[in-house]
Amino acid sequence: MRARTILLGLAMGALAANSMDAGELMTIRVSPAVCFAPANLVVQARILSHAENRSIQIVAESDDFYRSSELQLDGDRAPRTTRFEFRSLPPGTYEVKATLRDESGHERAAVRQQVNVITTGAR
Repeated sequence: MRARTILLGLAMGALAANSMDAGELMTIRVSPAVCFAPANLVVQARILSHAENRSIQIVAESDDFYRSSELQLDGDRAPRTTRFEFRSLPPGTYEVKATLRDESGHERAAVRQQVNVITTGAR
């Protein structure tokens, strides 16, 4: 019974470690995908460990609003998952974009996700 538990744990760990598709340097998850204004968005970026990773920039942009955050990375010693939070976003359709850059500032990867922040209708 104990051997089964250990094997199950190892299998689940292997699945979690390989949850990024082959060739993907980075993925993002933005939550919530639809929310009421003023909204707090949480962006989790998962980055494949690599010595060339030097910075990640997250941008939340709509027609009327722009907010960004940038974090320096320490190559292959950087955390695999990085969390960003954007607070009090006004209503709009946002494109949330994450850009991974090398030490020269060249783009290594970019991913996008759309988010809708809905007005409440209350006055």
